[in-house]
Amino acid sequence: MSQCWSPTSWRSRKATQQPSYPCLEAVDRAVEQLAKLPPLVTSWEIESLKSQLAEAAAGQRFLLQGGDCAESLEECESSNIAAKLKILLQMSLVLVHGTRKRIIRVGRFAGQYAKPRSEDTETRDGVTLPSYRGDLINRLPFTEADRTHNPELMLRAYERSALTLNFIRSLIDGGFADLHHPEYWDLAFVEHSPRAAEYQRIVESIGDSLRFMETLAGTSIGEINRVDFYTSHEGLHLLYEQAQTRQVPRRTGWYNLATHFPWIGMRTADPDGAHVEYFRGIANPIAVKIGPTMTREILLRLLDDLHPDDEPGRLTLIHRFGAHKIAKGLPPLIEAVKETGKTVLFCCDPMHGNTQRTANGVKTRNFDHILAEIEQAFEIHDNAGTYLGGVHIELTGEDVTECVGGARGLAEADLSRAYKSQVDPRLNYEQALELALLIARRVSQMNSASRT
Repeated sequence: MSQCWSPTSWRSRKATQQPSYPCLEAVDRAVEQLAKLPPLVTSWEIESLKSQLAEAAAGQRFLLQGGDCAESLEECESSNIAAKLKILLQMSLVLVHGTRKRIIRVGRFAGQYAKPRSEDTETRDGVTLPSYRGDLINRLPFTEADRTHNPELMLRAYERSALTLNFIRSLIDGGFADLHHPEYWDLAFVEHSPRAAEYQRIVESIGDSLRFMETLAGTSIGEINRVDFYTSHEGLHLLYEQAQTRQVPRRTGWYNLATHFPWIGMRTADPDGAHVEYFRGIANPIAVKIGPTMTREILLRLLDDLHPDDEPGRLTLIHRFGAHKIAKGLPPLIEAVKETGKTVLFCCDPMHGNTQRTANGVKTRNFDHILAEIEQAFEIHDNAGTYLGGVHIELTGEDVTECVGGARGLAEADLSRAYKSQVDPRLNYEQALELALLIARRVSQMNSASRT
C-alpha cells in the first residue's frame, strides 16, 4: 500500500454517488461521533473471513452471500432478522449437502442502508425532489423533509446495525444454528412447496450423517452447535466508512470495522475515483461488482490497485451480467484475470442484470432468468478452468411477491399481493430455497461427472 494512503485520502479523488448535505457543520459532528463509537466488528473476525475466502478461491469452500436489497430502519425487528438468518441457514444446509464443501455465510445486512441511484432527482406531479438513496442518507416518503440528505441518519443506521449484529450473535451463540436441529429453521416453505420433500430428505440425510460421525467419535461434535456468520454491505457512503476505519493493536494496516466484507458497486468502480482510493488501503477482504460496462483495461487496473500483492482471500469479483449477456461478457474478463496470474474468488450475482419492468412499470425479476445466469456461470467457469466459488442473492425470509416464476409459478398479477421492497425486487423464502436446491443439484452433477 502506498505510504500516502489514509482513511481520508479518498477526498482528493472524484467521489460519485455521495450525499449533498445542506449543513457541513452537522456532517462534521455526525462523523466525529461515529468515529468515537465502538466498532461493529473485530479485526480477528475480518481476518477469519479472509482466510475462508482464500479457501473458497482455491475451490475448497463456497460463498453464500444474501440479504435485502436495502435495509430499512423501521424493519430492524427481531422477526425480520430471524427470518433472514433462517433462510440463509437453510440455503447453506442445502449447499453443504450438494457441494460437499463448507459454506461461508455472509449476510447483506447490519449496514446495507445506502443505494446508488441513476438519477439525482425524482419528479412526481410536477414536484422534483432528491432521489431516495437509502435510509443512511434520506427517507423514502416523497416530501422535502424526508428527501433532504440528513447526516444524523448515519448515526441511526449505525445503531440499527449494532442492534442487528447483537441479535444475530445472540441467536447463533444460543444454538439457533445448531446442525443437530435443522428442523428448528423450518419456514412455511416446507408445508406447501413443490420441493418440500426434497428439502426434508436433505435435512434427514445430514442428521443421519451427523449422528453416524458422533457414534464413531463416541461424543457430541460441539463445533456443530454454531456457525460463523459475517456481514457485508456496499461501501458507498465514504464518510460513513471512513468514520469506522481504524488501526487496531497488534495488527498492521487499517480496518473498516463497520463490516466484515465491503464491496464496490459497478457505478463507483472507477480506478481514478474516490471509492477505489479508499478501498485500496483497508485490510478487509473486499469485492468489486463487474458487468457489461467493465472493460479488460479497467479490470486490470483494478487488480493492480486493489490486489497488488495477490493476498489470499483479499479480492472477490462478483459478476453480474444478466442471463442474456453473460455468455459474451464474462469469458474475456476471466481470461484477463488468468493472464495476471493472480488468484481471485469469482462469485455470481444473478439478480441485478436480470431486473425488468412489467407493463405497469413495476420492477421485477424472473426466476428462470436468475437460474439461467447461474447455470451459464458454472458452465463458463468450467470451460475456462476456473472455479465459480459463490453466489450473491437479494432475498428475504418473508412471503413477499416481488420476483415472478419459481416452483409456485408467480405471475405479474401476483406481484401486488405482497410487494414490499423499497428499491429492488427480492426472492422470497420459497424462491430462495428453491434456488439453493437447484444450485446444489447442479454442483452435485458436476462433481459426479468429474469423477467418471
